[in-house]
Amino acid sequence: MVDYFGLENKVCVVTGGASGIGLATGTLLAEVGAKVVLLDINEDKGQKAAADLQMKNYKVDFFRCDVTKASDCISVRNYLEENYGRVDVLFNNAGVIRRKSVVDLDESDWNLVIDVSLKGIYLLSKYLIPLMASGGGGSIINTGSGWGIKGGDQAAAYCAAKAGVVNLSKAMAIDHGPQNIRVNCICPGDTDTPLLRDEARQLNKEEKAFLVSSAKGRPLERLGTPRDIANGVLFLASDLSTWVSGSDLIVDGGGLA
Repeated sequence: MVDYFGLENKVCVVTGGASGIGLATGTLLAEVGAKVVLLDINEDKGQKAAADLQMKNYKVDFFRCDVTKASDCISVRNYLEENYGRVDVLFNNAGVIRRKSVVDLDESDWNLVIDVSLKGIYLLSKYLIPLMASGGGGSIINTGSGWGIKGGDQAAAYCAAKAGVVNLSKAMAIDHGPQNIRVNCICPGDTDTPLLRDEARQLNKEEKAFLVSSAKGRPLERLGTPRDIANGVLFLASDLSTWVSGSDLIVDGGGLA
């Protein structure tokens, strides 16, 4: 059988890997033969996720990382150098949301959203790109959002952060293309994850009704699943997208259309 993905034994790093889109993507990458390193600040969930996948004979490890801390990102680089000697794919996926306007938003919440979603990409990329380049290149995928392209209500910090992710991805694609590193941005629509359910609580909405309302108005008439987004990441990580860089892949059931 032809290996269209070209990810067999490639080293793939996934942030926010303990749940939601990160875990679904790590699982899918492992299914196609990659060596996956899940990163997350939640050590208990991350260790369990890795152990569950190892039980299926997938090549998955977990390493605790707070992507907002340079020291943690340096530790990740050192871990990869010592245990794998390379990194081929980096999925910068960690993110948080606070559903408030600029008037209602505390400065600490603004800092948290910007730091996790935007600074985290900067820091981990800063320390892993040299390792990726030394191995001949690779693929970086950053998680943006439909709200990084079109604004949304009561989510000022999140919209600002994700708009930054969209354009940061383009800048990185320009800077690191000569090192054979492709950089793209995936922009999910509302996806059934712990983050979306947390939004319901922040907005004091009944969870089931909130999820139903989040699916309305999309041509495909449903919420996304983590696997839907993982499929898009797999494309951008794989040999199916060898001439795709600096692009935004919108995966939202047609919502922005």
